[in-house]
Amino acid sequence: MKRLVLSLSAFLLTTAAVTAADDPIAVRQAIMQAVAASAGTSSAMIKGELEYNPAVAKAAIATFNAAAQSYGEFFPEGSNTGDTEASPAIWENPEGFQQALAKFQSDAANAMNASGREGPADLAAFRSAVTPVLSNCTSCHENFRLDD
Repeated sequence: MKRLVLSLSAFLLTTAAVTAADDPIAVRQAIMQAVAASAGTSSAMIKGELEYNPAVAKAAIATFNAAAQSYGEFFPEGSNTGDTEASPAIWENPEGFQQALAKFQSDAANAMNASGREGPADLAAFRSAVTPVLSNCTSCHENFRLDD
């Protein structure tokens, strides 16, 4: 399971990097798919729907951190049209978007640091580390993503 999660995360982020120059919208979508998978796994562990596994928790946190550090690079001018769920607010309020991104980066880095080498020691430590990161997702979707 650990290898599968790590491999999937690495694959999605590598795929995003390879296509970055050609299609920033596709890159954003690939990064968010990786984040969504990690958020789903994290939520399932927090809710007790999935047994807590420190290695899987670490992989989820590592995915959040990698996404947070790279995501903001894929919103160049002109990438606000087409097959995107990015809200015009990103380009209309770039300072607000950058603040939200900086909070996501900070919280993801803090979670990464708190998770240690082997992942959070227990579910309580994982919950404490990852809850601020997941809160960023909710906030950003409310302010900078178009409704489905």
